[in-house]
This record gives sequence, structure tokens and C-alpha cells, in this order.
Amino acid sequence: MRPTILALAVTLAVPLSLPAAFAQQAPSVSEPVLRAHLALLADDLFEGRGTGQRGGDLTVRYLETQAAVIGLKPAYPDRADGGYRQKVEIQGTKLLPGSAVSFQAGGKRLAPEIGKGIVFGTASGRASLSFDAPLLFVGYGVDAPEEKWNDYKDVDVKGKILVMMVNDPQPTAEEPNRFAGKAYTWYGRWLYKFEEAVRKGAAGALLIHTIPSSSYPWSVPANGFSHERFRLAGPGNPIEGWLHEDTARELFAAGGFDLDRLRAQAERRDFRPVDLKVAAHVEIRSSVRQVEQFNVIGLVPGLDPKLKDQAVVYSSHWDHMGMDEAQPGSAAPGKDRIYNGAIDNASGTAALLAMAAEAVKKPARRTQVFLWPAAEEQGLLGSAAYVKDPVVPLAKTAANLNLDSLNFVGVTKDIGVPGAERSTLYDTAAGVAKRMGLKLAPTIPDLSGAYFRADHFNFAKAGVPAFNVGSAVFSGDGHFEFAHDHAASSEKMVGFKKDYHQVTDEYRPDWDLSGMVQQTQFTLNLGYAVANAQAMPAWKKGEAFGSVKR
Repeated sequence: MRPTILALAVTLAVPLSLPAAFAQQAPSVSEPVLRAHLALLADDLFEGRGTGQRGGDLTVRYLETQAAVIGLKPAYPDRADGGYRQKVEIQGTKLLPGSAVSFQAGGKRLAPEIGKGIVFGTASGRASLSFDAPLLFVGYGVDAPEEKWNDYKDVDVKGKILVMMVNDPQPTAEEPNRFAGKAYTWYGRWLYKFEEAVRKGAAGALLIHTIPSSSYPWSVPANGFSHERFRLAGPGNPIEGWLHEDTARELFAAGGFDLDRLRAQAERRDFRPVDLKVAAHVEIRSSVRQVEQFNVIGLVPGLDPKLKDQAVVYSSHWDHMGMDEAQPGSAAPGKDRIYNGAIDNASGTAALLAMAAEAVKKPARRTQVFLWPAAEEQGLLGSAAYVKDPVVPLAKTAANLNLDSLNFVGVTKDIGVPGAERSTLYDTAAGVAKRMGLKLAPTIPDLSGAYFRADHFNFAKAGVPAFNVGSAVFSGDGHFEFAHDHAASSEKMVGFKKDYHQVTDEYRPDWDLSGMVQQTQFTLNLGYAVANAQAMPAWKKGEAFGSVKR
């Protein structure tokens, strides 16, 4: 029998108690509580928790109900709606039939199939677009003064569709540390590249997909662009999307260019944009709507008179990809249309609820903020909205500890803290791990850009020490030491790649959640260590985000 919201509300009720003294160690997270929330949030009942969909509305209602039951204080106590909601106003755009992009080059017309050779949409906010534009190859599409790198040089890109590579310029023997060496930087992310095209006034941007450069298969952008896409208000590209590598190779060849040769040239500082001699004709028909979505925020007020106006923020996005609309006559009978998102990210959403249920029992010196951001899958929109209008000023926010896609395999001997090494959070995390009988997993190069792909990054950009408290699920690399049957466990975790952003990311009752509880407990323990410390964390000297003004 499916558990009901009312039943869980009754069983999870917890009274607030005030401790006589502060302790570094947090209360113990409950596995049954975590599992109950996970199973329900990943159930078909919530329809994949889609942004702008009924399932998203149900999720927000569930989270704010549970926040009240647990005893979290509302972030906005004077509001009639209960005070747990923070409005996130976003624009939804979905590509409609009749849309197409064709290319003319060398006397040939190329029309790649949507979903197979190309995926695209508009961020312009317009329902109908029809225009012609030339293609301009701009290498990595990076303008990074601190790296003395500018792929645009003095070329006017207005009115042109920019074709870009994903990732960063790669290190060389002469410059092994340029753009963080083999690791990703913010300049490598698709979101940066689309934003840079807008800043440059281009007609749009098309990214060349390869698995090595993006770290995920073609199915990920293909699925993403097949759904309604969302963005915060502001200027956007008339067209943005991805080219399959085979399509890109064909287009370059039609214009008389070799893709591999131009990619090699783009690794040099003296690279200049290349007119591909290809003309694009764009026809875009879209449904455009304004959507009111919500972050959910609850507080455990701090008890120290001097420190209670400072805060630790725990975050975990509640959204996933929702449910595909039924297409009468086109869908096979019984086809699964729900992207349940059990691991990504019902796991983190449930973990935060389990953590909050314990945190109210033992408040810390600083305030603890529990934040469930909306629309992470759409480009970290909910956390961006929070950072613009925080409940606790960013200057008084000690840290953001984010959870996204938790360990569903089993207990580990170590814990991942990727990105913590950028600040003194690493040293605090090492102490917490030691007290738990754990070691920190080795710091490895961020080859997939994981640090820039989760909600903590918006906090980091704003100057708050932040990272995604991790297992190997998020990057799918398996670089962790499992306590039991390491080889099989690691293989199982790496196997999640095939379920990432697919309808197969579903809850399984036979999951061993001991590792998930371990990861959740570590996060809460770390939060308490930060919340009870005399001083706030600080960025390491020379860290780029340390210079960002709060």
C-alpha cells in the first residue's frame, strides 16, 4: 500500500527541544524516515516532480507540510500561506511541431533530424521565430581575461550563430595548469557558453556534443530539449542547442573544413573565429508561458546570542524532469512517461527531511537553514533565485552544504568532499570524517565539471564556501572505497550512468540505504561542526571564488 502524506506527517512529528550545552556531533539520522520519504517522492504519484507540472506542485505542498510537521520555523512567518515558500518566477518554453533548422553549404542542403542530429530551442521568450544566419566557429567560446584567453578576438559576432566546443582549452606540456589542467572550469560548462553568446550579442549558440567533452551521452541533451525548458527572466539566445558530432562533422565538411583540424587550432591562444561558409535557416515555433514555482525553506534558529544571525545552509533540489505529455496514437501502450528521479534527486530531498527531523531536536549556535531549491534541472534556477534574495544575508552565511544524487549502494570507508579543498571546509570535513571512523576520498581532477553542475555553485559564485557533499553517484566515476564487496558495489554505482535522466531512475525497495544514511549523517555532522565553530569558513588563498563579493 502506498504511504499517505497524512500518515507520514503523523509518524514523523518531532517536538522541538533546547539542549543545555552545544555539541559538535549532530543527532542520528533515521534510515526508516529517509526511506519512507524517498519511496514516496520517487513514486508515480509525484509524476517526476516536474517544473511547471502538477507533480512539482504536489512536491512543494508535501515539503512544506513536512517542514511544519517536523518543527522547522517558516522562513517567512508573517505570510498567510504558512511561510515556507519562496517564489521563483520563471519562463517555460517548449518546442512545437513545425520547428526546424536547415543548413546550406557547398550547394547542398542539410536538414538534421531533431533529437538525432540536432536539438534546439529558444531562450528569447518569443513564440515564433524565422531568420537566417551564418555559422561561426568560435572554438571553446571562452573569454577569460585571467587566463589571457579570448576565442572571440575582435570579431563582431552579432547576427551569427556560434558553433562551440564543450569543455575548456586543454593543458599542454608548456602550460600544464592552464584552465585548471585536466579539470573542468566554469568556462567549460554549457550554461556559461550560452550566457557568453548572449553577452556577445550573437544570434544563438550550438554546442558540439562528444561524450569525452561533456561527460554524458547524447541522450542527456536530447531528453532535456525534448521537455519544456525553463529560465529566469532576462535576455536569451534566439536559438541555442546541441549538434551531434556526426552532424557537426558533416556541416564542417560541407563548408570545406575539417572538424578535427579546426578543433586542434582552437587549442591555441592565437585561434581566431572561423566563418564556416554555412548558412542556417531557423524556424522555431514554441509555446511560451510564465510559471510561478517555489523554493521551500525552513529554519532551525541558532541559540548563541552572538552567532544566531549567521547560518549554515543545507540544500537539495526537489525537482526532476517530470512527465512527458501523452501523445494520442503515437505512444506505445504502457510506455513509461514518468521520470521518477529516485536518485536524482528524491534521495537528496528525502535526506534533507531526515536531517531536519533531527536538527530540530538539538539547535546549534548558528541558525540552520534547510533549503529545497526548485528548477535545478533547468539550470540551477531555484538556488540562483535564493542567492539573489537570501533568508540570511550571504555575508553571514557560513557555508552551503548541498546533497544531490546520494549513495544507494552501501557503506563506504571514505566520504567524498569534491570542492571542499577550495576552502577551510576541507579541514573541518577531515575532522568530522575522523570522528566517524572515515577518511576523505582522494581529491581527483574534476573531469566532468561536477562542481559547476549543482546548486552549491550559485553560493560559491556569490562568495559563500560551498560544495556538493558527495558519493560517486553524481559524477558516476566510482572513485570510492566500499566497505563490502568493493568491485561489485563500484560497478553498481557506475552503472547508474545508464539511468541518469532516464525513466529507469526508479526507487527499488531492495536498496541498501546504509551508505545513504552514512552520507546524510556526515553532512549533518559537518553542518553542526560549522554551526558551532567560533569562526566562519574561509576560501583558500588564491581561490577564484574567494574574490567574489558577497
